[in-house]
Amino acid sequence: MIGQRKDDHVRLAAEQQRAHSGRNQFDEVSFVHHALAGIDRSDVSLATTFAGIAWQVPLYVNAMTGGSTKTGIINRDLAIAAAETGVPLASGSMSAYFKDPSCADTFSVLRTRNPDGFVLANVNANASTEQARRAVDLLRADALQIHVNTVQETVMPEGDRSFAAWVPRIQKIADAVDVPVIVKEVGFGLSRETVLMLRELGVQVADLGGRGGTDFARIENGRRELADYAYLHGFGQSTAACLLDAQGVGIPVLASGGVRNPLDVARALALGASGVGVSGGFLRTLLDGGVSALIAQITTWLDQLAALQTMLGARTPAELRRCDLTIHGDLRSFCTDRGIDTRPLAQRSRAVEAPHEPTGTTR
Repeated sequence: MIGQRKDDHVRLAAEQQRAHSGRNQFDEVSFVHHALAGIDRSDVSLATTFAGIAWQVPLYVNAMTGGSTKTGIINRDLAIAAAETGVPLASGSMSAYFKDPSCADTFSVLRTRNPDGFVLANVNANASTEQARRAVDLLRADALQIHVNTVQETVMPEGDRSFAAWVPRIQKIADAVDVPVIVKEVGFGLSRETVLMLRELGVQVADLGGRGGTDFARIENGRRELADYAYLHGFGQSTAACLLDAQGVGIPVLASGGVRNPLDVARALALGASGVGVSGGFLRTLLDGGVSALIAQITTWLDQLAALQTMLGARTPAELRRCDLTIHGDLRSFCTDRGIDTRPLAQRSRAVEAPHEPTGTTR
């Protein structure tokens, strides 16, 4: 049954990606163009460091799947693409492995086909500390994701209905494992209040996992006989909204959910993300074009991200946080309601270097 559910998730996620309208709230984040801000491409690095983690690129393949023969093949191909391009790679939820150890190879292939890469194991917030350690050991993982997904579980016909234990279990896992712990949402967003709570629990990194990409409420509703939870389609906060909400939370944040192109990657980094994850878009490419198409797409994205940094004058991904941004539309309304002043974002470059104008000249 679990294997069938995992196959259903892949099928429905791919269908949703192909039918996606294309717009989300990243479109309401704009860089202020400064025509003389550009630098030399040779001075640009894509390396990012956060919470003791060092990645050669700020782009990663986020959690997708595992637990069935078909999803094992997908994980194999994802691992091949990650090994070829150097991007970090996260496992899908490993709950299936805990219930049926015979499917272990559908997850461990992420490491066997990507022996030198950065690999993240993935468990749900109901996992025990023993299960968390088993997940890390199976993948020889460099970090552990704990995913939280109350909305998905609520709509899932066979989903969990008890969430009160999640907070103490997250804290126990964070205390028990020897690798950095990242708590991630699956597409409904982490609020500022939630990220601050995670910091107090000892979690090192938060993956905001916002609305805008694959909608698991829609996926699980598609598995219901009556499809009677349609009113939860689109629930939660967008990734861009979560990034703005999380300013100054005191722990690094990653951005995933609705990342469609290298410009979205740059926008997310400029809004404070230390790294940017993609799932649905890469899955669609893999299913439609195979592993060679995915390698080509990731390679192109990394090349174009470096080009955008060159154009914007950011030598590193972190320097994108100095670039001026304007926020508009519904995203600006969200910020107003949450008490977030977006005006300083449009003037950040002035704090880096004041303009030098010859005496007596005017603009």
